[in-house]
Amino acid sequence: MIIERRDFLSKLALASATTLFSGNSLLASTRPVKDKLGIALVGLGYYSTDLLAPALQLTEKCYLAGIVTGTPSKAETWKKKYSIPDKNIYNYQNFDQIANNPDIDVVYVVLPPSMHREFVVRAAKAGKHVFCEKPMAPTVADCEAMIKACAENKVKLAIGYRCQHDPNIQAYMAVAKEKKFGKVKMINSAAGYFDGRTTHWKQSKALGGGVMGDMGVYALQGARLATGEEPISVIAQASTTRPEIYKEVEETMMFQLEFPSGARAACQTSFGINMNYLQVNYEKGWLKMEPQSGYNGNKGSMSDGTIINFPIKSQQAKQMDEDCISIISNTALIAPGEEGLRDIRVVEAIYKSVQTGKEVKI
Repeated sequence: MIIERRDFLSKLALASATTLFSGNSLLASTRPVKDKLGIALVGLGYYSTDLLAPALQLTEKCYLAGIVTGTPSKAETWKKKYSIPDKNIYNYQNFDQIANNPDIDVVYVVLPPSMHREFVVRAAKAGKHVFCEKPMAPTVADCEAMIKACAENKVKLAIGYRCQHDPNIQAYMAVAKEKKFGKVKMINSAAGYFDGRTTHWKQSKALGGGVMGDMGVYALQGARLATGEEPISVIAQASTTRPEIYKEVEETMMFQLEFPSGARAACQTSFGINMNYLQVNYEKGWLKMEPQSGYNGNKGSMSDGTIINFPIKSQQAKQMDEDCISIISNTALIAPGEEGLRDIRVVEAIYKSVQTGKEVKI
């Protein structure tokens, strides 16, 4: 069943762009102001099923209004479990009809990365605001097209960086901004887990797999957010210990970043190693986070005895509520499309460094 699903998604991702990206005549010219937004989840895999849907039962500014799936049995299960009306259930072929559904204000794209551009653009043309899971897309060109489509259709685009909504992550971001311990000198950032699957999209190059775009973004963000800067160069090394599984993409990536201030970062990410930590060494102190990107909250400490351990019931619920507040109030998003683009710009440079064996300027 997993293989059939993956094959279906792969074929769908390669469908004719002429049809899929055409203008939608159903686009509503105006949208009424609401105090609670309806969200449609596109793709009902693990993240939607086990994390986003439960989180939407905790949100105050949004609710689960609809679903988009290519599996009829999933549609029936979700319909019964969440009382979703038939008119709010779509498949990948009739998705564009969502433009004519006032119940749905936001489309949350939770598909393999290779499909993000297609469905973000289609959602934008349907006049819907968009949440898109990370990694934003496989390439910088894809990210730029997604941002452009949302801007042209006057809808917001938020990337699903749940961690940036976590007060524990915001706490270590503030340390760099306030220069509590002086300048950042060195960062060690790691994010990885052991993945035993063999037929998931994460092992498929065509579907946007590979550890760097997935878990690697957490390691990269650890360094970016801890410095408050964008890296100016990178050198990287990719490796695989299970070539029978990771024959198309990398299993592990190590990369070293240089920042404009002179700060350096050593980052690691893997589908073969359990690791989740961040250490930042400043001129006059240090900060440690472990975990630094966990689902159930993150915690840490500082050299002056400060403990970072803010309780959070659901990162996903907080993320979606705060993004919906930004839509309702028409204020800036915490993690807009431009933030996803910044990461993918570095990811592209990392892959270029692996290919050339040289340091790459960003």
